[in-house]
Amino acid sequence: MPAEEGTNIVVTLDDLLHARRMTLTELAERVGLTLANLSILKTGKAKAIRFSTLEAICRELECQPGDLLSYQPAA
Repeated sequence: MPAEEGTNIVVTLDDLLHARRMTLTELAERVGLTLANLSILKTGKAKAIRFSTLEAICRELECQPGDLLSYQPAA
């Protein structure tokens, strides 16, 4: 799901959490973010992400940034 109208960045956090059998709450605690902020990222409504946040998420989910974010050209 695109982050906002006109944006083609897709966040696959929900899929990664499911694959690792981890809840959003658990990830939020592990990376030191509020559940609300992580939820904004998960739903694709975030307008930006800090590299330190991206690094922490990748560390905890044992993934690469490209596993979390992808670009889908407009149809």
